Amino acid sequence: MSEALADGVTRFLHGLRNERQLSPHTASAYQRDLAALVEYCGAQGLTAWSALDSQHVRSFAAQCHRRGLAPRSIQRRLSAVRSLCRFLIREGELAHEPAADVQAPKARKRLPTTLDADTMARLLEFRSDERLGVRDKAIMELFYSSGLRLAELLGLDLTDLDLRDRTVRVMGKGRKARIVPVGRQAAAALARWLQERAALAAVDETAVFVGVNGRRLGPRIVQKRIANWARLQGLPEHVHPHMFRHSFASHLLESSGDLRAVQELLGHANISTTQVYTHLDFQHLARIYDASHPRAKRKRP
Repeated sequence: MSEALADGVTRFLHGLRNERQLSPHTASAYQRDLAALVEYCGAQGLTAWSALDSQHVRSFAAQCHRRGLAPRSIQRRLSAVRSLCRFLIREGELAHEPAADVQAPKARKRLPTTLDADTMARLLEFRSDERLGVRDKAIMELFYSSGLRLAELLGLDLTDLDLRDRTVRVMGKGRKARIVPVGRQAAAALARWLQERAALAAVDETAVFVGVNGRRLGPRIVQKRIANWARLQGLPEHVHPHMFRHSFASHLLESSGDLRAVQELLGHANISTTQVYTHLDFQHLARIYDASHPRAKRKRP
């Protein structure tokens, strides 16, 4: 391994840790990805970063693909290479960015996982008189009623709720606020929780949802509680908070067909993000076709 190559990566990672305050997990990922690049360059006989060109980077990406690395992982690896190259250009060790035009193989678009309407109703049919159960019911009803992200729900303050108008003010990505409706069942569950909340929340706590310590809930608690309720209700699959948002969007699109309205309710900046749910809708129609159309039914041998 060339000392010059390794030294360049070391200086780059040191700058990342000190200037951008990267988490240990992210820094470790950068280190692994760039170690693979250094190993590749060594095998190609490169001893200085100034010798790296776009053909080398393209060949490096192809090698990663041949070795079975997933397209998303190759995308991340190329992102690390681009960041390193920009650093080396600033340091005067590269004249241009050789990774700029190199693309990873396209990743297959994964469709979001949803629960059908009957399964969602089964999950939400539980009733609990225990204080935390009342809170969890309100959380899940609000998730499904309004399509909130986990961070959006946890960030809600009491002043964001208007149960009289059945609306909630949500602070989405990029600090972009939106107002979304709250369904009748969710409003009833929230009203019941707010009565219980008074006995649990700290005096100065503004969060809608609090834990046993009286303070704003953290994401891990919500994830664990939802998964536990799903098991208690006999659901076979693992249920996570974002599944409510996916189900909300899919079910609303199936019944209304209004993609723009769903985009606004979800707080998507681009409609292309929302369009993934049209594929889910098509799958639903295809299953009905396969089960019902005379020409689709498979003949028995």
